[in-house]
Amino acid sequence: MTQNTPLRSQAIPVTDPEAGLRMTEIFYSLQGEALTAGLPTVFVRLTGCPLRCVYCDTTYSFTGGERLSLEAIMADIAQYPCKRICLTGGEPLAQPNAIPLMQRLLDEGYEISLETAGALSVADVPAAVSKVMDIKTPSSGESDKNLWSNLEYLTQHDQLKFVIMNRSDYDWSKQKLAEHNLDKVVGTVWFSPMFNVHNDAQGDVAAVDVPNLARELAEWILADALPVRLQLQLHKIIWADAKGK
Repeated sequence: MTQNTPLRSQAIPVTDPEAGLRMTEIFYSLQGEALTAGLPTVFVRLTGCPLRCVYCDTTYSFTGGERLSLEAIMADIAQYPCKRICLTGGEPLAQPNAIPLMQRLLDEGYEISLETAGALSVADVPAAVSKVMDIKTPSSGESDKNLWSNLEYLTQHDQLKFVIMNRSDYDWSKQKLAEHNLDKVVGTVWFSPMFNVHNDAQGDVAAVDVPNLARELAEWILADALPVRLQLQLHKIIWADAKGK
């Protein structure tokens, strides 16, 4: 963790739906990842995350935000011409009221995907929500936070994502894929090359050659005939790291 990194935020212990949620932003854009990539989507970004992955591209969501009631959140979402929602963060599950929000959205006919880091339990996430769950690789700096018991709550409706920075991450991910039969646990397993500037082990900023890493990752997947899908982040290609995109 660098000197300028904010302290880790804790889960916000609020279960009364009237208390609402702390929100960083709600915006309308194209989904850049997972099975709905390329489709118009309303992104609901919650504030706070218990992890500090070295490649995080939304560090601005760690702190701050604005507490909104569920009614205000629903009204904000309703202004967009779309019934597809991506609940993201930060880490949405760090706020218990994310569960009532998901149920409310489902009740009103929305299709929901949940982007979660896999360090907090997904047991209470409604079954109709498509969970897109990370398995943190060693280079993330947070692989010890993987909550492997979450696998028992996943179905073919859900997806797993490995963000890979180097060959060591790839070999580790391949091992976990086989060890847990992950391609049988969920409908899709994604291997995604790390797409951001990151802090290395000494805390210095370093850059990854993304095109070269993507090519190498593609070759490794082909050589091993892995039952995974290569994923590039469409929104990064189009808009880089622009907020609200």
